[in-house]
Amino acid sequence: MAGTDGKDSRKKGDAAKPAQPGQEEEVLGKAYDGRLMRRLLRYLYPYKWAALISITAILFKAAADVLGPYLTKVAVDRYMTAGAASGPAAHLSWLARRLSPNAWQGISEIAFIYLGTLVLSFALEATQTYLMQWTGQKIMFDMRRQIFRHLQHMHIGFYDRNPVGRLVTRLTSDVDALNEMFTSGVFAIFEDVFVLAGIVFVMLRMKWWLALLAFAVLPLILLVTRIFRKYVRDSYRRIRTAIARINSYTQEHVSGMSLVQLFNRQKRAYNDFEAVNQTHLDAFKDAILAYALYYPVVELLSSIAIALIIWIGGRGVLRGAVTLGVLVAFMQYAQRFFRPIQDLSEKYNILQAAMAASERIFRLVDTPPAIVSPETPRHGDGSGCIEFRDVWFTYQHLDEATAARVARSTADELDGMEEIEWVLRGVSFTIDPGQTAAIVGHTGAGKTTIISLMMRFYDIQSGAILVDGVDVREHDLKALRQRFGVVLQDPFLFSGTIGDNIRLGTERITDEQMQMAAEQVNVHDFILSLPGGYAEPLRERGNSLSTGQKQLINFARALAHNPKILILDEATSSVDTDTELRVRAALEKMVAGRTSVVIAHRLSTVQRADVILVMHRGQLREMGSHQELLARHGLYWKLYQLQYRDQELGEPATGLSPSLEMGPALAAGTD
Repeated sequence: MAGTDGKDSRKKGDAAKPAQPGQEEEVLGKAYDGRLMRRLLRYLYPYKWAALISITAILFKAAADVLGPYLTKVAVDRYMTAGAASGPAAHLSWLARRLSPNAWQGISEIAFIYLGTLVLSFALEATQTYLMQWTGQKIMFDMRRQIFRHLQHMHIGFYDRNPVGRLVTRLTSDVDALNEMFTSGVFAIFEDVFVLAGIVFVMLRMKWWLALLAFAVLPLILLVTRIFRKYVRDSYRRIRTAIARINSYTQEHVSGMSLVQLFNRQKRAYNDFEAVNQTHLDAFKDAILAYALYYPVVELLSSIAIALIIWIGGRGVLRGAVTLGVLVAFMQYAQRFFRPIQDLSEKYNILQAAMAASERIFRLVDTPPAIVSPETPRHGDGSGCIEFRDVWFTYQHLDEATAARVARSTADELDGMEEIEWVLRGVSFTIDPGQTAAIVGHTGAGKTTIISLMMRFYDIQSGAILVDGVDVREHDLKALRQRFGVVLQDPFLFSGTIGDNIRLGTERITDEQMQMAAEQVNVHDFILSLPGGYAEPLRERGNSLSTGQKQLINFARALAHNPKILILDEATSSVDTDTELRVRAALEKMVAGRTSVVIAHRLSTVQRADVILVMHRGQLREMGSHQELLARHGLYWKLYQLQYRDQELGEPATGLSPSLEMGPALAAGTD
């Protein structure tokens, strides 16, 4: 959750230790994994009829492809050679016996049969291609829907440990790799295997010794293919890694382009990008070289096989051991035999990429959400009361043994666990229904962590947090978070219209309620001044608006949802003084009748709070009203003396922002 707790963010990052960009993409597994393939085929099951029709079409197309050279053999032996109908070498096949004895008519019949096989092959391939492309798109749709739904259920800590770019890659590139497997991989392999099996069967039936002669170069082709696969696999791994780094580098530097230009880092950034881009180019050049060598080598070996057939088979024709039609058919079969072998090597790479992608996807979808609703949730009293009872919390991931030891430890024992970086240490307080509570403290004191735990974005390690009198772990998550309205320091708007961003898909909010909320935060007139009004489209993250305008829309969003508990996390720090004055009156309306939790450093907000919580190094050090805390002469009094008194007089002591002044002030406090 976005906020001002820089120390909190640092600890989350340290605990997570995310992998380097592209590190996952370097891992390649086997080209075929039965466990993964069985699981992938489950996505194909809803479209099983399309898959069965495709396999049937592939089977018949393979038969049509194998039939062509055989028709040539029949035409040559039956009609084109002198004395073809006589002699021991002219044994008539089943098809030849059913053709016309007249040469002109018989050749015409064979030509029409050949043409029919070509038309049938075209129709079957078109059917199979359409069905599998359609099926592949449906599978992609289903997988992306499942992954996105799963991501929505993951807790916020999951996103602390996993970079956004990696998660986006699961939804895009990895799913695309699986689509390629279904459309151009598995079923194309079936076709190649069927064609190879048909060719081998026919060739062995015609002349087994001539078939073995054609297969003589096969061991060399397999050896070349194995070497090719090895080098291409290494190149593809480097290409994927380089692409991941290019994406990461580009995203980072485009997002931070203002800083790049401000510090004149254009040349340095360009040189760094050039190095990453060169890595991608070098990897691709190696892949191009491998393909440039592999296909000519296979063509050369297949030509050698054809030359052997012509040499040995031609001598057999002269001796009368082989017919001319058989020789011609063998030449055609030899050409068609080695083409699927080339395709299989390419399909190997597709399968390998798909297996690696599926393993990454399944690893993601198999990661269970750490925070889920209980099976039998409890319902609170609806009062809006918030209570923390001796809460201990860390962003570190604890193993089961450590977590169990923490659960049964006392406060003194928890405090003595030096291996755990506690963000909150034994925090206890109660915010009564309808109260406005302000939380103050230096950066990293745990302020934003407290409000994150209220909404159960994270689970605590010890203690209890109660909302409406019920432990948040016993609430239904959806119902719990519907109780809260949140305005963060950094306003976030989605692509869409202004009205969409205020409603955020909540259909129960009417146009009148939306406009009333905008009026109460003094942004209604501004929205109406836009050409589209509430239907005005926004650019990505609302970049067409100023920061103050975006924040006012966030206020309207929170108010339109009519929450029972309102949370303002440095909500006015990003607006100018004039805008703050407009918002201040709106805040009074927003907090009326609601429990409110405010993280703020400005005197106007803190001073009016019913209760102020003073956080210092993860502990609640003081609690009370503004006047009560000043009377104690403790941390809050020191803070007031160093900052708030000058701010109240309108004469800031330094040019530092309030958040930066507050840290030394509290750090100087005494126990």
